[in-house]
Amino acid sequence: MTDQANNEEVTNEAAAERNARHKRAMERKKAYIDGNIAAATIDKGLMVVLTGNGKGKSSSAFGMLARSVGHGLRCGVVQFIKGQWECGEQMLFGEHPLVEFHVMNTGFTWDTQDREADIAAAVSTWANGVRLLKDPEVDVVILDELTYMLTYGYFRQRRSTCGARESTRGSTRDRHWSQCGKRADRNCRHGNRAWR
Repeated sequence: MTDQANNEEVTNEAAAERNARHKRAMERKKAYIDGNIAAATIDKGLMVVLTGNGKGKSSSAFGMLARSVGHGLRCGVVQFIKGQWECGEQMLFGEHPLVEFHVMNTGFTWDTQDREADIAAAVSTWANGVRLLKDPEVDVVILDELTYMLTYGYFRQRRSTCGARESTRGSTRDRHWSQCGKRADRNCRHGNRAWR
């Protein structure tokens, strides 16, 4: 046997052993995952809070929206801060039959510089969010940039004008049990993350 043939045989044996180890590891992993799936007997919704500096929070939420729509789920979107300019997510989902889309339409608060008008727009927009969160027919709700409204205190004095007495935390906590919610917000403080 030549040296080259010996090397190839050793290489083939090593590859076969590595493949066998990989197969055993994947069999263990599959058994573990299948066991966890079998043990997951509670069917419930989930509140996901996407936070942090930089880009990607809204993109992630709208990626989840695309998957949800792809699976035939009814969805709602409530966007705070957004203005009257065209944005890709609204162009794509705004007229989709499975998506109810609401935009505050005032633009950035530092551009409007009118606190009372911003509060009125935020309260009106939030009323759509409350309605969507209470609707058992809606499977997924995205509350995009809600934290700005909370940080600026726009809902503190005017809760009764929202058509509901609940705070934003109560509305998300009391949503339909099977509904998934997503918040995409910069600077979301710990207290705001404690939503189920």
